[in-house]
Amino acid sequence: MGFFNRHPRDGPATATNGHHRAARRHNEPYSMATRPTFGHWLKHTWLDIITMAAMGAVGLGVYMARPAPTRSFAVTFSDNEVVYPEFAYPMRKEIIPIWLAAFLASVIPIVIILAMQVRIRSFWDANNGIIGLLYSLISAAVFQVFIKWLIGGLRPHFLTACKPDISLASNTPGIVGEGYNARGFSQIYYTREICTGDPKEINDSLESMPSGHTTAAFAGFIFLYLYLNAKLKVFSNYHPAMWKLIVIYAPVLGACLIGGALTIDEFHNWYDILAGAVIGTVMAFSAYRMTYAAVWDWRWNHIPLNRGAPFVFGEPELAGATFTRRAGWGTTAGGHHEKRGLGHEHHNVHAANGVTGNGGGFARKPIGSGSRTEDMV
Repeated sequence: MGFFNRHPRDGPATATNGHHRAARRHNEPYSMATRPTFGHWLKHTWLDIITMAAMGAVGLGVYMARPAPTRSFAVTFSDNEVVYPEFAYPMRKEIIPIWLAAFLASVIPIVIILAMQVRIRSFWDANNGIIGLLYSLISAAVFQVFIKWLIGGLRPHFLTACKPDISLASNTPGIVGEGYNARGFSQIYYTREICTGDPKEINDSLESMPSGHTTAAFAGFIFLYLYLNAKLKVFSNYHPAMWKLIVIYAPVLGACLIGGALTIDEFHNWYDILAGAVIGTVMAFSAYRMTYAAVWDWRWNHIPLNRGAPFVFGEPELAGATFTRRAGWGTTAGGHHEKRGLGHEHHNVHAANGVTGNGGGFARKPIGSGSRTEDMV
């Protein structure tokens, strides 16, 4: 077992010193309480910028590529009855084009994250929110275009785009569909060799699964849902107003409407939309947890993470980075956490008007203390 414990040739001191120098260079801690210079921000973000650009280029290249699989499909029975009417819908105009879905899923969350800074006033919160959103959108887009390219599926208007002519069926050696035309039970299955439509429309109609619209919508709007829940403390340690529940689920409704519209214009099957929603949601949750201290834990899920230092439970930076001011959240001392006992944490809430938290962590206002407008949010 000593083999696994050997030190490098340069000795333990040299290796350790080199490791620390590299760590200081690439993971230097910084204060999140102040706004950095552009150079300081770029020092910690350049690798992400390059990665995003590279993934965007890869995704675009795959998106423009011809579908990889040779897919078989049935056209009609011997009596000219269409075998699968669900793939014979007319080609309609998209209600929401893909560019608009991506635009809405990115711009609306960015605008809301920036608007929240009117009260939160934290550069690093805005930075982590926007960077996390881009993580979600770009990774989801690249993930789904690879599935479209390598797996795909038939759109509901596939036969309309294909314009099949069975007389063109051939199994000539060297063609893409060699050996698969006029095959299967009753010889009713063919490949795209019999299609006479626009090649671009045919390629697009062979890449139905998963839905790119839905993937983008859920990647952006579910991330926004998680952000709003954390900043408004909807699922938290107090009873919030109903309007907050409506606000955080509005983005989810928007994502569902964008996906659902694709069943009206017949650009996607229901399972394409479901697959896109799952991909977008998974990427949104993953991206949020990469940039914030928690997803559901109301004590920490509003706190952006530092790139150069581990999250410190007890007295983290930006503990008051919430939009709401209810129950002491967002005040000077609000959201302060302290250790108690062997690893048990106690949430001590302080209101700005001199109210102190009780042993259970809930603020109690003295009788006759009055109310403030900011307590409404």
